[in-house]
Amino acid sequence: MAERREVDAVVVGAGFAGLYMLHRLRGLGLSSRVFEAGDGIGGTWYWNRYPGARCDVESMDYSYSFSDDLQQEWTWTERYASQPEILKYIGHVADRFDLRRDIQLSTRVTSATFDETTNRWDVRTDCGDQVSARYCIMATGCLSTAQVPKFKGLESFAGRWYHTGHWPHEGVDFTGQRVGVIGTGSSAIQSIPIIARQAAHLVVFQRTPNYSVPAHNAPLDRDLERRVKADYAEFRRQARESRVGFVMERNDASALAVPPEERERAYETHWGRGGLGFSSTFADLLTSEDANETAADFFRAKIRAIVRDPAVADTLCPRDYPLGTKRLCVDTDYYATFNRDNVTLVDLRKTPIEAITPHGVRTQAEEYVLDSLVFAIGFDAMTGALLGIDIRGRAGQSLRDKWAAGPRTYLGLTIAGFPNLFAITGPGSPSVLSNMIVSIEQHVDWIADCIIYMREHAHATLDATVEAQDTWVAHVNEVGHQTLYPRANSWYMGANVPGKPRIFMPYIGGVGTYRQICDDVAAKGYAGFTLG
Repeated sequence: MAERREVDAVVVGAGFAGLYMLHRLRGLGLSSRVFEAGDGIGGTWYWNRYPGARCDVESMDYSYSFSDDLQQEWTWTERYASQPEILKYIGHVADRFDLRRDIQLSTRVTSATFDETTNRWDVRTDCGDQVSARYCIMATGCLSTAQVPKFKGLESFAGRWYHTGHWPHEGVDFTGQRVGVIGTGSSAIQSIPIIARQAAHLVVFQRTPNYSVPAHNAPLDRDLERRVKADYAEFRRQARESRVGFVMERNDASALAVPPEERERAYETHWGRGGLGFSSTFADLLTSEDANETAADFFRAKIRAIVRDPAVADTLCPRDYPLGTKRLCVDTDYYATFNRDNVTLVDLRKTPIEAITPHGVRTQAEEYVLDSLVFAIGFDAMTGALLGIDIRGRAGQSLRDKWAAGPRTYLGLTIAGFPNLFAITGPGSPSVLSNMIVSIEQHVDWIADCIIYMREHAHATLDATVEAQDTWVAHVNEVGHQTLYPRANSWYMGANVPGKPRIFMPYIGGVGTYRQICDDVAAKGYAGFTLG
């Protein structure tokens, strides 16, 4: 039998969240063990190595703020950092702060059980580890459980198939191949232009067209870098107090309150700048259907102007959900790629896939002969990684049973009945509707401060009350349903996973507002928690 070890805290996951949590725990003088399923650190940036993988938040924003020395010494090369550069940055942070010695790679946590007699978590792994910890901190990420392809006949396919969320680390050369990409979400939109330049022919199988804004990526503006580094503290303060965790030009006007020519100019300005800031062009794009439709019309006109074949352009135009209610994509030459002679677009709403065959993909209309298949079908977002672990709280209650009708948390950080269990950027927090690094740092700092409070006041456990949790879930739903977000069958709603409960999972009240709520809870002696 494996030796049972004791530590103060177990952290699950060694991405951005796990690394910073380990750093803070070290600073508190606590012993910690980080378990990471991958063969290397980096979380989502370790796994997602598909062609064109790149962050959709600008580099100067998508980085840690906890160390000014780190901020000043690191230099990004591009406006939007690529996956290899982000992974290099993560490795630099791990080495600079000597974090690797407390991280155990290639180890998947299989269970975490709360022992009410000792007030400790019993954590077990697929490598036979048995660890007892006072605190169990889930840094498992929101987009870390890839959707497994479940297409009839996949096992018969004679070629090679890949998932964008589990890309081979040695890379894939599609030169001269007939390639099929199934899905048109963010990872597909980033990879399709690059695959199209390699492949002899590319077939894109689209069920739902996506809104995508150009990135206009370029080498990082060194004047911008100098200005930011000269006053990084103010830059970060504005990000923390913003709605989405990075500073965007905001317009408090309604899209419907300005003349059409002025509205068009505003959209052109944001399209020309590129990036996620487009959704802030007017204040009511995510709350008013009529306002949103003006932006959607602008997008559709852009698609028709870029794509030469009117039928293909029409197929690429989203119509049945409001702009921005699925995550807005950021691309380089995505729509223009469909002007290439070697690219075919298949509308799965008109001709659904019937089966994967030994030779390719058969739809209701025809069979496409292919050498390779790429599944860009997304993730079991926000809950998949947590529910993939057998987590049991008081009286042996399982998290899977507790969340059978959808996730329920207090502040997106804690779960009633699961003492001393913390989820970094869990459902019910801004997480995926924000700059993840800002949300990660806020959560880690809150957890660290909570542990300090417990230690100073001789509390062994902290557990959210059911009442506080119910109130928070109601608030998250109320705020969410004041927007257009629930109108889309998005992964925000769990709609991309068959059988998953439909519930709007992230908190849309804004990063700054959420931070103030969490600070108020702490200032009131951790209101809404039972401290034992």
